[in-house]
Amino acid sequence: MDPRHSAQDVIRCDLCETAKVQMYCDFCHVSLCKPCIGEHIADEYDKHKIVPYQQRKSTLIYPKCATHPTKTCDLQCRECNIPVCSLCSASQQHKGHSILVLFEIYNAKKNVIAKDTMELQNIISPAYKEIAKGIETQIANLDGEYNKLTTAVTEHGEQWHREIDNVISAMKKEINDFKTKHLDILKTYDVEIKQIQSLVEESLLNLNKIEGSNEVSMTIEYSSRNKEFSKFPLELQVSLPMFISKPINRGLLYDLFGSLEALSSTTEKNSYILKKPETPTGKLLEEPELITAIDTGYKTLQSVSCVSEEEIWTNAYEVSDMKCFNIHGSLIKSIKTKSGEMPNDIAVTGAGDLVYSDWKTRTVNKVKNGQTEEVIRLQGWVPTQLCVTSSSDLLITMCSNDETQSKVVRYSGSTEKQTIQFDHEGKPLYSGNYETKYIDENRNFDICVADLGAGALVVVNQTGKFRFKYTGHPSATKNKPFEPYGITTDSQSQILTADHFNHCIHILDQDGVFLHYISNCDMKNPYGLCVDKNNNLFVAEWRGSVKKIKYLVF
Repeated sequence: MDPRHSAQDVIRCDLCETAKVQMYCDFCHVSLCKPCIGEHIADEYDKHKIVPYQQRKSTLIYPKCATHPTKTCDLQCRECNIPVCSLCSASQQHKGHSILVLFEIYNAKKNVIAKDTMELQNIISPAYKEIAKGIETQIANLDGEYNKLTTAVTEHGEQWHREIDNVISAMKKEINDFKTKHLDILKTYDVEIKQIQSLVEESLLNLNKIEGSNEVSMTIEYSSRNKEFSKFPLELQVSLPMFISKPINRGLLYDLFGSLEALSSTTEKNSYILKKPETPTGKLLEEPELITAIDTGYKTLQSVSCVSEEEIWTNAYEVSDMKCFNIHGSLIKSIKTKSGEMPNDIAVTGAGDLVYSDWKTRTVNKVKNGQTEEVIRLQGWVPTQLCVTSSSDLLITMCSNDETQSKVVRYSGSTEKQTIQFDHEGKPLYSGNYETKYIDENRNFDICVADLGAGALVVVNQTGKFRFKYTGHPSATKNKPFEPYGITTDSQSQILTADHFNHCIHILDQDGVFLHYISNCDMKNPYGLCVDKNNNLFVAEWRGSVKKIKYLVF
């Protein structure tokens, strides 16, 4: 058996190769037992660094000087960007140059390496894992999505077949009608001919009778009708209807049937880079304070969106007017939707422009300098609620026309960047009905949706990966079903949602842990929510009041 190894793989001394290692020369990188230390340091070399084996490799190994072989380089010339020894630093070659301490550069670089390692481990690597999982989910769902596409084409084809069958049936009926009419014409003409034929036969019998008689008066009284009978009736010409088929234009037929949008793939710069969340510094007030209440004049107020701490936009159910108020309750301006119908939701961009979704035209529109411009137009989907993100993107919740599916879509301008609809198992993240789904982006870049139809808050991270679902907090006094309406977030990455029928606001931390209720301030049926830059909460109450509430202290 090799004496340097045992069943337990004990590390042996590099000199005697039998004794168990206890020490280490951190300069020569040699493992030593205690008896061999003296032998190792017996030479005249003065650089040996003996440390306990557990502390090995703690001594820095400086590079050898190329000019002075007996020296090590513990300095760095900034201008030449090379390591130098003390003799080099004083030489004419580096005269006037800035000389840095290599140990300090080493420590600074070590800090950078530690920081990079932490960033790679905690931020970048998890982000790539999430991206990979997202791609895997897309691959897993690919057959299902293409089956849906094939089913849609098949169903449309069946509809075409039914319409073609209807056309053929209508044309066959038209042929039968032509046949009936043709038969009637022939029968009428036949009756006329047979009447004349009967008169001819009768005249012929009369002539035969006269010819066989010798009565003078009968013969004299005879009057010929041959001239009359010789005027034959006009020949009846009834042309048969003809079927004139049109050539089948396959290209035109393809265009009329429908079209497939070309498969496209795009990449967006920094689409999935996780950003570092801000550090919370605020404290929740035990008893939030009502700062002011604004009477909007609406009877069924839905949404509120902050322009600043001094101005807000509002909109109401079944009203096309969107109103802007100052903090004192004065109406600043009012704008109607382009369609004349109520908007589903409103938001304000970083530049202060109003954005609204219109269910009637299935569009998202921006109001800039008093002019309304269409930003997005949907096909097969209805935009419901929306928010503006920190990067000026639009996040829009939308429902399919048949109210069976819902999804969240991110737009940069009018360009679709991201769709969030299913979890990693391919199951829908959101309820498929047309119920409100208010949305907001958290400061940690999570996407938070108050899904009224599901009775839950659904939160995913910025790549669309499911994080958690919040379905309410047990309370003896707030015992009606949790039905979230509005949603907003603050500078602490806290999530606030309106519990409409329990007349309160739930405050959660960024991981979905319940923190506090806001249930004072004489709150009634809260609906829409927003938080301004100073962390003041604006609550749109269903019966028309907007309340500004202080709930955080710094």
